Amino acid sequence: MDAMAMTNPFTFLQQVRSETAKVTWPSRRETMISTIMVLAMVMLASIFFFTVDQIYGWGFDFVFGSVG
Repeated sequence: MDAMAMTNPFTFLQQVRSETAKVTWPSRRETMISTIMVLAMVMLASIFFFTVDQIYGWGFDFVFGSVG
């Protein structure tokens, strides 16, 4: 037999609805603030990695010379 007990679909949906009712959903304002923060961090990370990549590129060109 399966390790998981079989539950009929109606009972399962009741349990899902019961658990979903317990969730604390963020407000529209909290969602917007979180979204803006994520986008700001993505921008900062991309600027950082672009800058590091450029510095490494210039360093390799300086050490090994321009190939090609």
